[in-house]
Amino acid sequence: MKKLFYIIIKYTFKLASHFYFRDIKIYGLENIPKKGGVLFSPNHQGAFLDPLLVGCNIHKRVTSLTRSDVFGGPFQWFLDALSMLPVYRIRNGYASLKKNEAIFEKCKRILSNNHWVMMFSEASHHSEYYLQSLSKGSSRLAYEAQEASDKPVYIVPVGINYGHHSQPFCDLHLVFGNPIALDRFKAGDTEKPIVINKIRAELSDAMKKCMWLPDNDDQYTQKKKFIHLGNTQLAFDVLKKGIHEQNLSVVKPSAIKRWKKVTISLLSLPNQPPLFTLRKILQLFDDIVFYSSIKICAGLVLFSLWWGFILLLSTIFWGWKIALINAVACVALLYIRQILSNKIY
Repeated sequence: MKKLFYIIIKYTFKLASHFYFRDIKIYGLENIPKKGGVLFSPNHQGAFLDPLLVGCNIHKRVTSLTRSDVFGGPFQWFLDALSMLPVYRIRNGYASLKKNEAIFEKCKRILSNNHWVMMFSEASHHSEYYLQSLSKGSSRLAYEAQEASDKPVYIVPVGINYGHHSQPFCDLHLVFGNPIALDRFKAGDTEKPIVINKIRAELSDAMKKCMWLPDNDDQYTQKKKFIHLGNTQLAFDVLKKGIHEQNLSVVKPSAIKRWKKVTISLLSLPNQPPLFTLRKILQLFDDIVFYSSIKICAGLVLFSLWWGFILLLSTIFWGWKIALINAVACVALLYIRQILSNKIY
């Protein structure tokens, strides 16, 4: 049952993501090793959207490590079905940190059996495009898994690059970098912490190669504007190269015309109930990193219910032909609205 649920969620979300994003470009799937255990290490700019995006675009089931405070209660079954395991942080209390050892042991067994694990090396999510300092957790886990196994273990760096962190219909570049083979790192006479730090440094460099903006430099703000102005339709390598040129200051946004805002308001009318509900849900969250995650997941439920209601009500009063036209019109108008809205941000 849980396996079936995982498959349904995976492909439903994959379909929904292609409606939410204007274009999804995926690079480097061929870099994922075909044999051995693999630990995926993505950057973390999109809350719970990040593991879903990686998980639905790789062919094999992956076990994800996520914050422990979402576990327990009525959602435990669903988290288990989605192959999620809790990871404990200092904010959960020092006593809770001891529980990580049991989780890490389970992950080591998963990797040793040629399966896949996903862990966010930045430890917590954020809304910046550049890479934060990495924790030692993922490097230690992969290293110890290799120590305990005679089969190869790899870390695959992943770059999740959003055209915008909170607005729909932006572009997404999902980049899988060259794998890091852990059997290259032998402790020998070198102390284990030094070896793990070496792995972490190599992983940091590898992850930066998968990101549009790897570092926070003096031009970071201007480069961020360059991304928000729609240049993300370029190929990853072209964009990454172009964004570091010195002519970014000449890029200016076009003026926002009043008629466009009025048009967006009119296009919103047929879908106002789910849009209104979604806005109210978003007001419950201060952290904008959650916005895209909530929009795509809650939107999938709210709009499906609304369009189903429109279809049913129209069928009762006017017949199935008119009902189908009404439902398709609602979908099309929302799509056009999203295109115009994206031009504003």
